[in-house]
Amino acid sequence: MRLFAALLPPERVLAELGAVVDELRQLPDADTLRWTGRPGWHFTLAFYGEVDEDVVPELSARLERAARRTEPFGLAVRGGGQFGQGRALWAGAEGDLAALRLLADRCEAAARKAGVEMGDHRRYRAHLTLARSRDAVDVRPYLDRLDDFAGRRWTVDELALVRSNLPRSGVPGEQPRYEAVARWALGAGG
Repeated sequence: MRLFAALLPPERVLAELGAVVDELRQLPDADTLRWTGRPGWHFTLAFYGEVDEDVVPELSARLERAARRTEPFGLAVRGGGQFGQGRALWAGAEGDLAALRLLADRCEAAARKAGVEMGDHRRYRAHLTLARSRDAVDVRPYLDRLDDFAGRRWTVDELALVRSNLPRSGVPGEQPRYEAVARWALGAGG
């Protein structure tokens, strides 16, 4: 299974962001980007890649422990950025970023302890991917609009283990499908 740990923003947060993304998609040359569908909007905490099914119970137990050890915290979608010279356009986060990074570190540690190969550790950068491109793209007009965006704050109170089902049809533009296979409340003790 192709898995990752994530925060799934509430519907009202997605609706606010959706209104801004609708504006971005009206900008010149927006059709050169592959826009991420709203069902795919999330903050990845740790990407695990392909995980053997026999490892999932141990990974799940360790993620549940990580969730219990992390108190709920405030977060908002704010601003934006890019990776790879416009190959990825994303919305950022503000709020208790220290708690967010700690939870991301715990999700990575949970995987390592469960035997998931994680590769080199990289400092966590909170982002919600909005669009991608195969080529370098000048995304400054999008970033200028995102700079002014500040969504309403919400309390992060849940960690999700998400399965990524990659497109298989070969239809251009088809999006991966994401399904939460497990969810745990934050701060439930421990």
